[in-house]
Amino acid sequence: MSEKKNSLGDLGKWIILATVAGAVCGLLMGESAHSLAPVGDLFMTLIKMVVVPMVFFSLVGGAASLGNSSSAGKIGAVTFAYYGVTTAVAVALGLALSVIFQPGAGINMAAISDAAIDVDMSQSHTIPGFWETVIGFVPVNPFAALVEGNILQTIVFALFVGFGLSVLEPEKKEFMIKIFNYFTEIFIKIMTGIMYLAPIGVFALMADATGTFGYDVLVKLLQLIGLYVVVLIVVTYGMIGGSVALFSKKVSYVQFFKSMWKCQLFAFSTASSMATLPMNMATCENEFGLNKGTVSFALPLGATINMNGNAAYYAMAGCFIAQMYGMELSMSQYIAIIITSTLGAVGQAGVPGPSLLVVAVLVSAGIPIEALPILFGVDRIFDMLRTAVNITGDAACATIVDRFQEQ
Repeated sequence: MSEKKNSLGDLGKWIILATVAGAVCGLLMGESAHSLAPVGDLFMTLIKMVVVPMVFFSLVGGAASLGNSSSAGKIGAVTFAYYGVTTAVAVALGLALSVIFQPGAGINMAAISDAAIDVDMSQSHTIPGFWETVIGFVPVNPFAALVEGNILQTIVFALFVGFGLSVLEPEKKEFMIKIFNYFTEIFIKIMTGIMYLAPIGVFALMADATGTFGYDVLVKLLQLIGLYVVVLIVVTYGMIGGSVALFSKKVSYVQFFKSMWKCQLFAFSTASSMATLPMNMATCENEFGLNKGTVSFALPLGATINMNGNAAYYAMAGCFIAQMYGMELSMSQYIAIIITSTLGAVGQAGVPGPSLLVVAVLVSAGIPIEALPILFGVDRIFDMLRTAVNITGDAACATIVDRFQEQ
């Protein structure tokens, strides 16, 4: 395990170096850097090949696991409700600020993928209504949705399959869940292998982007990071901290953050919720005085499905790239972004390179994915920030549901 972690950590460093090198190369070569674009296009095609089946199998396993936990009673219901509501609010906040401040606006990216823009613009003339949008989430032929790469319909189908699995007889259920988990592992292995090509693909695409649009792309990335930090501050100290102040019986707002800083720092440095889990559990039990059963239930579950920071990032990245292409998103596209970001965050545990799940968000809303590798070089920064927020939400949930343990 340690070798894999070190290997992925080294890969992250290579991606950062490739991003910087690609930006410098693009600035020096100018428009001639476009000759490197096919290399990046090949990398993106490999990602497209894997993302749909990976999302499907991972969500089936995740939904089946959630279904298994339904017998947890009141604590389980409150835990799932808390994680679901806070994630949805984080997505909505990130989406709202992205629409207001337009971090990706000002760069005409249409030259990268004129065909994709043409398709999107043609679809915008027939924007479906509310019920058409809702009905459109349900696949008439789920296998056609898988083949066509319809992410939203694939997610809905996966959830139904997963919850169906959760009510099978124990022997059948365990057998089928193992099969889906094995398929998930297979596609994670494939995606991990593709990610080792990321430095090459990111170098080529970054060189192409900066060669065409100059340093303005880099300025836009800094603007996105700055806006994301604002969103996380509001989510952490407003929504999460506020929920502790309002609903926790044992922990005050000040005490909560006074004790959580070391967990946040560790999560920030490791970018891993699972690695921070032991420290987070010890803090909740020893410093907050929470029931061990509550902590053992809420925190491991949160480390798996509570991804407030991730969900907000997916939505903001989707808006950012749409704005770079000069796209005007419809209400149905915003709904698709919110649903896919929220469900994608729940199903992302164990998937290397969380930014890859932005592909699902972009595809669901009909946004071209060609500009996505621009975000890869700074993904480590986003990952460190969002992980610190995620583990804070886990601890906050534990302090709130602990009150029901005593009743």
